[in-house]
Amino acid sequence: MTKPTLAPRFEPPLRASIADGVFAELQRQLLSLDLEPGSKLSEAEIARALGVSRQPVRDAFYRLAKLGFLQILPQRATTVTLISTGAVMRARAIRTALEAETVRVAASALTPADFDVLDALLADQDAAIAAADRPRFHRLDDLFHREICERAGLGYFWDLIAENKGHMDRVRMLSLAFASRHAWDDHVRIVAALKAHDPEAACTALRAHLSRILGQIERIRADNLAWFADEPAPPGP
Repeated sequence: MTKPTLAPRFEPPLRASIADGVFAELQRQLLSLDLEPGSKLSEAEIARALGVSRQPVRDAFYRLAKLGFLQILPQRATTVTLISTGAVMRARAIRTALEAETVRVAASALTPADFDVLDALLADQDAAIAAADRPRFHRLDDLFHREICERAGLGYFWDLIAENKGHMDRVRMLSLAFASRHAWDDHVRIVAALKAHDPEAACTALRAHLSRILGQIERIRADNLAWFADEPAPPGP
């Protein structure tokens, strides 16, 4: 009897891992605004700074251009795109649809142990606000929303949200100087509705939370005009 042929085992190529790391680092700097909208990027300079060859940087540039964060002009320059209000509103619409369904499910799915985790996150967020640590608050904000998705059994929703929310994140970073306390208050209301097992109240609180950007974006744009594309903000759903 002929033995079945065993499939060969493949190790992931090292270059792909390097490219993923370069992509992650550039994406982090773009979303945190360390790489400012409108600034020019040099493939060679970034490769030197990260200690890698130019190919993984080129790969990362291409991926980021597909996501709308870089504009690549062959033989000329690669530029960080200006913030598009249209892209921000599209990201908000996608996120709202997914998270509204998430909190509906979470209202009946979350346990006392889950609420202990969310309460601890609220306490950490409060401390970050008191310390004026905006980057930490931003990380804890994301973690709060991700935990709700995962604890509701909808972790793959967060994967989709994370893929689509980048344009929203650049505006969120600019809003943290004046909006962190409002965001924390919204989080408290969301958790209270979840603890009451009230899916409609949770959904209402979540929608109000993610709609704050509609009232903030024109103020943020006026304060950072050079970073925004010359386009009107479309109406949000």
